[in-house]
Amino acid sequence: MLPRAAVQALSHYSSASDHDATALNEAEIRSLAARFGSPLLLIDCEQVRRQYRALSAALPGVDLHYALKPLPHAAVVACLRDEGAFFDLATTGEVELVKTAGIAPERCIHTHPIKRDSDIRDALRYGVTTFVADNPDEVRKFARYRKRAELLIRVSFRSPDAVVDLSKKFGCEAGAVLGLLELARSLGVRVKGLSFHVGSQACDPSKYVEAINACNNLIGEALLAGLPALEVLDIGGGFPVAYNEQVPAIDEFCAPIRAALAKLPKHVRLIAEPGRFLSAPAGVAVSTVMGKAKRDGRWWYYLDDGVYGSYSGQMFDHAKYPVSALKDGTVTFPSVLTGPTCDSIDVIDDNIELPELEIGDLIVGRMMGAYTWASATDFNFFRRAKVVVVNERPAAEGRIVKLQRRR
Repeated sequence: MLPRAAVQALSHYSSASDHDATALNEAEIRSLAARFGSPLLLIDCEQVRRQYRALSAALPGVDLHYALKPLPHAAVVACLRDEGAFFDLATTGEVELVKTAGIAPERCIHTHPIKRDSDIRDALRYGVTTFVADNPDEVRKFARYRKRAELLIRVSFRSPDAVVDLSKKFGCEAGAVLGLLELARSLGVRVKGLSFHVGSQACDPSKYVEAINACNNLIGEALLAGLPALEVLDIGGGFPVAYNEQVPAIDEFCAPIRAALAKLPKHVRLIAEPGRFLSAPAGVAVSTVMGKAKRDGRWWYYLDDGVYGSYSGQMFDHAKYPVSALKDGTVTFPSVLTGPTCDSIDVIDDNIELPELEIGDLIVGRMMGAYTWASATDFNFFRRAKVVVVNERPAAEGRIVKLQRRR
């Protein structure tokens, strides 16, 4: 396995061009492609560590639970385990992954708001006891497990400016929270706190501040209503990373969030669920030009990876990755990059400036650790990229490269 080249927040903004000195360079990428072939997805655990440490510094006192969904890879889980991270699980498969990695269940929460009974039982069997619910039917599912399970009530804060508005599908209105707390109490189910998620790639921290302030009010209203004290606030994830655009450096982005969190009662435990922020900069996709054709005056380059493979996030995650050719050339031409399948939608970029390429040249996509390998397919029997991990151990212990077998 191998994550991607990282983006380091160096000043007021970070951008996809701000690759730090530890990111994989051209010579290393060529060497790995020569050794393992292509397509490859390289996962660089050193970048995962750098992102985790940066977010930890930006949100002191907040327990960071890695959301496995964007990159549910054993090497990433082990890397974050060794950094002291917590984990955010949503499925039985994710429970099995952290269990295999030796993660203590008390370092995990189960945050899918809508669960099958088997999902609850599998998590409880492992030892996970904190779950999320957002409606009366979900709360009632826990009546039979009331001696073992505790809940966070997920509140909806719509964020249409986020790339992915996660409160559209999940979460209750703030006005429904006290009713759900009353229902849980009547069933003997303990609610230990609240949660929210303002959406993925939310480039404005004001929505977090709004949600934190609203939840602070709800914590006070619950006490005034004589309901059990709420002791946890989960502020979700969605912290932005730079693809082809600038985003605020993470410490600056989190400054107003820190100020809002400081107003909460001192007894409230703070949780966040970063996924993309930790995993996206760790992934580098390497593909090879397997064919070319000139159509309507432009070169079309056909790669051995595409939107059904590592570039699947362009379809499912609305992402546009920084892509370049490993080829010198000051003269560039409007070009088209396509994937290998017999499908006309398998186009990575239909207007990209590139030098003239030859069959066998390498194309590199960066910032490709999140929602890429996780959603890739073997459509048309083009096998998904091999995953190669580098820097599985900290940099001081030397660079380690390991080929990982497919799931």
